[in-house]
Amino acid sequence: MTAPVFLVDEVSAGTVVLDGPEGRHAVSVRRLNPGEPVVLTDGAGRGAFGTVVSVEGKSTLHVAVDEVREEPAPRPRITVVQALPKGDRGELAVETMTETGVDAIVPWAASRCITQWKGERGLKSLGKWRATAREAGKQSRRLRFPEVAELHSTRQVAALLGGADFAAVLHEEGSAPLARASLPEDGSIVLVVGPEGGVSPEELGAFGEAGAGAFRLGPSVLRTSTAGTAGAALLLGRTGRWG
Repeated sequence: MTAPVFLVDEVSAGTVVLDGPEGRHAVSVRRLNPGEPVVLTDGAGRGAFGTVVSVEGKSTLHVAVDEVREEPAPRPRITVVQALPKGDRGELAVETMTETGVDAIVPWAASRCITQWKGERGLKSLGKWRATAREAGKQSRRLRFPEVAELHSTRQVAALLGGADFAAVLHEEGSAPLARASLPEDGSIVLVVGPEGGVSPEELGAFGEAGAGAFRLGPSVLRTSTAGTAGAALLLGRTGRWG
């Protein structure tokens, strides 16, 4: 079993103190003891691999760091633009995409989204997505957690697609399968996942003008909360990142 991962502000060598919420989780929930391995990461690709040397109270432990590693950013970079799903299915989408290996997640206020992020509710929802990405990043033993961007409009998404080396919109009526698309070996890939009601013709047209083609995954229609994970898994395999 791999060592548990905890998030820290800064990764350093020597003997490190883990306290606060992460220390409390390590001591009171995970019940770590001296001699057990742990990994401390800043979530930006840097990780300290070490061993617990002592536990203090209910929320503090001391870690002797044996090695500090710098994980390079994987290439090509994969971003999923996720239309806002209903209820808590947005957090489910973020969780599974993080576990799969997506590099960035962009919330999108599509015209057919039932859920809307406005005011305090929007800030709270974005905070939940970001917290979910952090927790899923730790759970999946990642050193580099995905970035969760601010809520994007259709115009902002189109601009993002225009700057990608490969851009695609998942659409059940897409003329070509994503499994056969020509993908770059480097650079950036941006994949758009529409809402439950689908991508509108106007949005599809705007994205097409930005250089994004419409692709299908397979014969079945996936829910918006699972399509991004399935599409990302396909891209990770085809680009060799899962090789």
